[in-house]
Amino acid sequence: MMDEFHIYVQEETKAALMSGSPLIPKDGLMPGQTLPDEGTVVHVRSADDELIGTGYIGEQTKGVGWLVSRRADTVMDASFFAEKIQQAWHHRRSLHQSQETTAYRIFNGEGDGVGGLAIDYYHGYALIHWYSAGIFAFQTEVLQALAALPGVQGVYEKKRFETGAIVEEEEDFVQGERAPEPLIVHENGINYAVDLDDGPMTGIFLDQRHVRRKIRDEYARGRTVLNTFSYTGAFSVSAALGGAVHTTSVDLANRSYAKTVEQFSINGLDYEAHDIVVQDVFQYFKRAKKQDKAFDLVVVDPPSFARSKKKTFSVKKDYQALLEEVIAVTANDGIVVASTNANVVAMKKFRSFVDRACQSMKLDYQILETHRLPEDFPTVKTKAYDSDYLKVIIFKVSRK
Repeated sequence: MMDEFHIYVQEETKAALMSGSPLIPKDGLMPGQTLPDEGTVVHVRSADDELIGTGYIGEQTKGVGWLVSRRADTVMDASFFAEKIQQAWHHRRSLHQSQETTAYRIFNGEGDGVGGLAIDYYHGYALIHWYSAGIFAFQTEVLQALAALPGVQGVYEKKRFETGAIVEEEEDFVQGERAPEPLIVHENGINYAVDLDDGPMTGIFLDQRHVRRKIRDEYARGRTVLNTFSYTGAFSVSAALGGAVHTTSVDLANRSYAKTVEQFSINGLDYEAHDIVVQDVFQYFKRAKKQDKAFDLVVVDPPSFARSKKKTFSVKKDYQALLEEVIAVTANDGIVVASTNANVVAMKKFRSFVDRACQSMKLDYQILETHRLPEDFPTVKTKAYDSDYLKVIIFKVSRK
């Protein structure tokens, strides 16, 4: 990494990078270049050899790497990562001091200065997300920085890129102390069970913290709730604690049942007083309509892409149709919490899904509020780049 490498970008990409966009796009490179290995620190230059900044090679989605500095003398060593992570940690000081919330993001990629790297905090334990082999090349430096943070007892990691090798029973624990299994974290006073060493997911999506609080504090009381694509039932638990008269959690994964039972139980809730259904969500919609079921509050937060035996779903192509199914089982004056984490769909487009679905179902609707990523997920937003992937629209439907 001591050798000096240069990559050259086209004029449009130069303008985007100089205006704050951190991603070095594949189609923005000057033709004929041979890229160095993943993890190589590079100087990014324009076609006329003007320095744009320093970055690293790490292929991710549509990019070949990330710009991390506008300077030529930036060195991505242990001190570089220590400074970035310390700054990010300091910016979350209000969350560190909270007794009610002990799970949140402490480093959010390009929003904190290094694209491709995210770090979550779970009640004393750090979980690193590596989004390319390039950023994983800096593992030693990142681990050193985390070891210096107060209150981090142990570190886990998730490799969210293709490694090209099959490693049997590869564990996610890296250093320090191991976390209890499950680890109980708090979020706005609610208990959630997470497992840091159990596949790609932990049991809760931290970016929905404010939405779960809204459901508990403002929308659940006295209502019947349907939570679709429910995963471990986090929205259902928040609704039950907020005074919902009944919740129904639906997810295709077999393990969702036991995980949802666990989430209810650790909050002192009787899971048997609620329905936990292991079934394809679209099949459940058919059953609910046959039984003339209508729910006062419906949460819909599907994966960006999913495939079952009978159906393939993508947010970009199928979300409007999904909303029509949701609205069909929503009571008059009922509320829908519609969410997506698909980066390919902008908020304007997402609003159009709501509008067209309600028009198709011949309903009036009122948008009550919208949500984007919470404050511990800082983002970069420029004309050419927007990292605020989360879109949530809470709206009320009324039969005409």
